[in-house]
Amino acid sequence: MSSSKTIVWLRRDLRIDDNPALAAAARDGSVFPVYIWCPKEQGKFCPGRVSRWWLKQSLAHLEQSLKSLGAELVLIKTQSTLSALLDCINATGATKVVFNHLYDPVSLVRDHSVKEKLAEVGISVQSYNGDLLFEPWEIYDEKGQAFTTFDAYWDKCMNMQTEPISLLPPRRLVPASVTGTVERCSIEGLGLENESEKSSNALLGRGWSPGWSNADKALTEFVEHNLFDYSKIRLKVGDNSTSLLSPYLQFGELSVRKVFWCARMKQILWRREQNSQGEESVTLFLKAIGLREYSRYLCFNFPFTHERSLLSNLKYFPWHADENHFKAWRQGRTGYPLVDAGMRELWATGWIHNRIRVIVSSFAVKFLLLPWKWGMKYFWDTLLDADLECDIIGWQYISGSLPDGHELERLDSPQVVGWYFGLLMWYCEWNTSFFLHSLKVQTQLYYE
Repeated sequence: MSSSKTIVWLRRDLRIDDNPALAAAARDGSVFPVYIWCPKEQGKFCPGRVSRWWLKQSLAHLEQSLKSLGAELVLIKTQSTLSALLDCINATGATKVVFNHLYDPVSLVRDHSVKEKLAEVGISVQSYNGDLLFEPWEIYDEKGQAFTTFDAYWDKCMNMQTEPISLLPPRRLVPASVTGTVERCSIEGLGLENESEKSSNALLGRGWSPGWSNADKALTEFVEHNLFDYSKIRLKVGDNSTSLLSPYLQFGELSVRKVFWCARMKQILWRREQNSQGEESVTLFLKAIGLREYSRYLCFNFPFTHERSLLSNLKYFPWHADENHFKAWRQGRTGYPLVDAGMRELWATGWIHNRIRVIVSSFAVKFLLLPWKWGMKYFWDTLLDADLECDIIGWQYISGSLPDGHELERLDSPQVVGWYFGLLMWYCEWNTSFFLHSLKVQTQLYYE
């Protein structure tokens, strides 16, 4: 082990297990783990209330984990990420900064700038893949062009040679000595949760347990008990019909490589046993993982997708930008029970099943003709697992803005869909017990 000092810049990789940047820093010498909260740089894509609640819990969990390994998580609230990193470098005498890649448009611009500025002052910067199975620049077609349809992209990925490699967590971390001053703050000092939000946020802890070790438990529970039936139950909007792993993946508490290979090993086992249901379930689950990969792939190769459609077919489409319709949709007052139940559940709990997400977003775009960017931003503001890249691809898919997306004229009636699933009343009753109290607490504030 060398004696170098390394700043580990943590972002959406809040875990100890299979964390390439942390592992590399630990091998090289002493480490200075830092999380920098800079809402100014995130602009309109600053996380919403429930996402900030999850982030706060996740940071507290990571703080304890790092402390048990011998290092302290330094929390900084700032107006400039670059300035905060330079302060950390000056205070520790570090010669290197490491971090794991992010692929959303906001992060791509910031990270490129940070790398350039640090290199100018002689700081070595190394970044790693801690979020994907394959880097976006590793997957191209025969002509060297980026794929624009999911099936072609995922077929190429699944034919790539991969090995079940996962980095073990370090047994011990050597903390970097600090000779200067860093304006650090407590978790409370980050301001991720204000007093008016705490009563509503308290409900979230009943259904969710943020933190990387809890993520491992959730993965084990899904793979051992629910994965086998995934092909049959994934479209049911009640119970644990999906993996419920998306928030853990979004905050990097869970390694996507670990998720992929846990499922893949089950698939190999079931294939040997000639268990077709198990095989199909894993294939469909891995496709869901693939869609997450594809969202980052598109945002990297087409970084304008958060502002305009990938296709230009709707460039002059006459969207009906009606604020009143948008408000009725947000508040669950459209008069369509299934849509309204989904939107009220979203506001109260920060969560709705993927099938309901498709229904409410289709209603917004195709019934109300609201601009898809409005819906994308609202999902970002309200979802517990708010994921900018996934939201971008989801809303563009629904609006017909992707080559393999829904045509805009494809219209699924929420009344027919509700009848088909036999859940208009059942769904309302199922989620009412969970969000009714929250609605009571929030109604006055929400409708003001």
